[in-house]
Parts: sequence; structure tokens; C-alpha cells
Amino acid sequence: MLSVGNIWLIVGFIGQGLFASRFWFQWIASERQKKSIIPVVFWYLSIAGGLILLTYAIYRQDPVFIVGQSTGLLIYSRNLY
Repeated sequence: MLSVGNIWLIVGFIGQGLFASRFWFQWIASERQKKSIIPVVFWYLSIAGGLILLTYAIYRQDPVFIVGQSTGLLIYSRNLY
């Protein structure tokens, strides 16, 4: 049986995986266009991963991580808008 701590660790890894996957999408899209581009999915993955990581940071009560993810979410949302 999974403990609460292990479940939150899994949540953190899922958030990090989503956040990191955005670079794969950006790379593939750039290769297809033969120039450096940032596809819309990059921002959606940034927001999804950032929200999950922010939730994890709040659970961990890590103020540095919370400020970093909060700031990033504002930027990703603005760029998507």
C-alpha cells in the first residue's frame, strides 16, 4: 500500500515529467518546421506541469519552490494568452 508521502512523490514526478516533456514537443515541432518555434502545446504543458509542481511545492511547504512555480505560471499563462 502506498503511503501519503509516496503518493505525493509520484505527483511530483508526474508534474516534472509533464514539464520536461514540453521540450520534446518544441524540438519535434522545430525539426518539422526547419526553424526554432514554440508550439502552443509547449505552453499547455508548461501550465499543467507547473500547476502540478506548485501543488507539490505547497504540500512540501517549500517557499522557494512555491515562488518559482507561481512566477512561472504567470509567465506561461501570459504567453499562452
